[in-house]
Amino acid sequence: MTNAQVEVITSVQRRRRWSSEEKQRIVAAAIEPGAVASEVARAAGIHVSQLFRWRQQLCGRARETPGFAPMAVVPDAAASSMIEVEFASGARMRIAGAADPAMVSAIIKTLARDGGRR
Repeated sequence: MTNAQVEVITSVQRRRRWSSEEKQRIVAAAIEPGAVASEVARAAGIHVSQLFRWRQQLCGRARETPGFAPMAVVPDAAASSMIEVEFASGARMRIAGAADPAMVSAIIKTLARDGGRR
């Protein structure tokens, strides 16, 4: 048998009103390193979509931060002609043989915008 907390609503009012401080506290708990949004939402008694909405309202939309990444040119006598790009997410892209620079640039921009997801 589990000991579950039960909230009994006896008033006519159906919606719970959250103060700004409560929202900030819950959102702060959700953005802690290692926090799981669904667990934080469940503990607060809200739906995870409500938590995401509050996070968006309080923190704004996630923005891509353009920047430079370290790069190394490694000569390899065994390789004929290959370009390898490793994204911050850990995803890698390899292009072997002759490649059109405009096409390579477009592919890198697309993958960088998508976070290097496969």
